[in-house]
Amino acid sequence: MKALLIVDVQNDFLPNGSLGVKDGDKIIPIINHLIEHFPIVLASKDWHPEKTVHFDIWPIHCVADTKGAAFPSELNDKKIQQIFYKGTDNKDDGYSAFEATNKNLAAYLREKHVSELYVSGIATDYCVKASVMDALKENFKTYVITDAIKPVNQNPGDDIKALNALEKEGAILITSQDILK
Repeated sequence: MKALLIVDVQNDFLPNGSLGVKDGDKIIPIINHLIEHFPIVLASKDWHPEKTVHFDIWPIHCVADTKGAAFPSELNDKKIQQIFYKGTDNKDDGYSAFEATNKNLAAYLREKHVSELYVSGIATDYCVKASVMDALKENFKTYVITDAIKPVNQNPGDDIKALNALEKEGAILITSQDILK
């Protein structure tokens, strides 16, 4: 069984958001198209408390139950079967979807007999990377959809370093066209 994981495609990570990622909105049409081709569609959300050590590093973003933490209206979220909330503790960064506090992602994937996990979302060099690394540690065959992710790139080239590290650990880099053909 295959599943699509959409990592943190939330208003605050889109251009003009409080932690806007350049061209973050450009992956939404690709993700919407991909959603139609997977029997299982999951998503993670940063879901931070108002005060957290995470905001010592980053601008305030994705505070639980705010417009910034919501999915953008352009995302076809009706097909998302489960959302995994992360970064919910004031002492936790919660980069990986596998750190979700409302439900255990690895257990959920096993319960649904998922053996292949396809990952899209924001940010290549942080939450996508952490989620993919954890998926690999949990022994899921893991694909990174390179045209359906966007980086923060705090330092130029962080996205390339992240993808190289993921590939070195066993992730398979593909494009949406590889899936849709």
